Amino acid sequence: MNLPKRVAFTEVGARDGLQNISQFIPTEKKIALINALSEAGVPYMEVASFVHPKLVPQMADAAEVVTGIKRLPGTKYLALVPNTKGAQRAVEYGLDGWGVFVSSTETHNQRNVNASIAETIQGFAEVVRMAREAKVPVYCAISMSFGCPYEGDVPPERVVSITGKLLDIGIERIVLGDTTGMGNPHQVEDLTGRLLALYPAMSLSLHFHDTRGAGLANVLAGLQAGATWFEGSVAGLGGCPFAHGATGNTTSEDMVHMLHEMGIETGIDLDKLLATARLAQE
Repeated sequence: MNLPKRVAFTEVGARDGLQNISQFIPTEKKIALINALSEAGVPYMEVASFVHPKLVPQMADAAEVVTGIKRLPGTKYLALVPNTKGAQRAVEYGLDGWGVFVSSTETHNQRNVNASIAETIQGFAEVVRMAREAKVPVYCAISMSFGCPYEGDVPPERVVSITGKLLDIGIERIVLGDTTGMGNPHQVEDLTGRLLALYPAMSLSLHFHDTRGAGLANVLAGLQAGATWFEGSVAGLGGCPFAHGATGNTTSEDMVHMLHEMGIETGIDLDKLLATARLAQE
């Protein structure tokens, strides 16, 4: 296998991992989780989502979380900013990267943000402008990249088309999201390979869920297709509150262990990550 020597890794447990939990988690516990992940050497981490608290109640204390954490120089702290109001808050709190999101299917996009795919992408232009002014990168997650519970199979050509439109407006990194864990290794290798062949200079990361136990198999398929950036959630926390059946994200500690055993560096201390997973379970 032609595999990379090192990959980038984004930890999404403190945002994507917690947002689907109905019981409100105290702010100080969120801060403790994020600080432990920083100490483990996680290079990129989503720490908040600046959305309306009525939509995602778990993120109602986003401001308190991002001001209360201890920021270490080796970690980039990221937040989702669904609109310009969210971007303004990201500027205020000095986040290192902003995330936006769009679905590959109209049904899920309407359920998620109450807009069409075209309207959603058009709305990113002002966020990108604000990010350039603030000198921070913007990444975009394409939800349902490998299948949708509402519309079924998603043609790869549609994801390729959306990717091109996002790159055209200045999005700096694309995240292919397997939002409900419908993807399989053949799909992952095919779509990843297509995108990297068409846009060889693009920054691409892969985000899998383990609904059918295929998360790590899909990571391997992505590696074989040339992907060098992955996302995971500590202790396998997570799911999408707007997608029925979206179980946990691929577990960070399992992924990091597999990568290290294969001789692929992540920069993460696995022992500290395992301790953090126990903290997350508590």
